[in-house]
Amino acid sequence: MQEWLSNHWLVSYVLILGCTIYIFNKVFRPQQKLPILKEILVYVTMALGSLVLLVLQIDKLPIIQCMGVAVVLMLIYRIRLLFDKRRDRKENKPAQ
Repeated sequence: MQEWLSNHWLVSYVLILGCTIYIFNKVFRPQQKLPILKEILVYVTMALGSLVLLVLQIDKLPIIQCMGVAVVLMLIYRIRLLFDKRRDRKENKPAQ
């Protein structure tokens, strides 16, 4: 898989950029909306940083696999939060 990702650098770049944007939006997103120029600057910076990660991926480091693990762990955490909220609502529901 690592060799295939190294040979298909455009697919690797899109995967890295997608994971980077997802992780940023779920973990580091500011509570208030940023002005549009700052928002553009953030995404351009992520795109340039993804190029650096692409070079490391092509150089045989498992960047995509590590980011994939991070995304899966974040999804598991979100699912657990949903189950906990649902359980808390059932426990706090008044008896009829």
